[in-house]
Amino acid sequence: MSGPRRRRRADAERSSAVVLRAAIDLLARRPQASMEDIAAAAGVARQTVYAHYSSRDRLLTAVVEHVMADVMAVFDSLDLDRGSPVDSLRRWLDAAWRVLARYPILLTDAVVAPPADEYRRHLRITGHLVELLERGRRSGEFDKRPPVTWQVSAIVGLGHAAGQEVAAGRMPMQDAGAAFRRGALRVCVRSDD
Repeated sequence: MSGPRRRRRADAERSSAVVLRAAIDLLARRPQASMEDIAAAAGVARQTVYAHYSSRDRLLTAVVEHVMADVMAVFDSLDLDRGSPVDSLRRWLDAAWRVLARYPILLTDAVVAPPADEYRRHLRITGHLVELLERGRRSGEFDKRPPVTWQVSAIVGLGHAAGQEVAAGRMPMQDAGAAFRRGALRVCVRSDD
């Protein structure tokens, strides 16, 4: 008896994963897409979507949790204590841009949280960045004049701006990524002016 039950469970997990992937892809292009739209994109019945996610809010929560787990794995693997703070910042910026390229849904209002929650959500990602900026300040490579919180907000804002330029078709992905990295380095790296 465990054979058919396990197969049904595996089928349900695959079905749930298909719905989640379709939601991530579709909501990146159409943030207000309905559950019916997501079902169509996943190639399943609307009832199947509701069987896995009882509401749009539950589906969006699952999307955010899935994306954040993947994003955190990327940032946790960076080894930002290796090399100079400037080199480590470049690695962090490159990883951030790859994440935005992989998950353009992060730049949409489909997953926007209230301001307090948005800050906490970014904090999970930017914790590594804060530690890196503080290390760069101690070494004298990063500008100590603005608060670290301002630098982090500026970097996040630049990432969103670059992503929105790509989404609007005003910049190619590669150019926007290069502009994001240059701008973020200017925000952080010490200059003698």
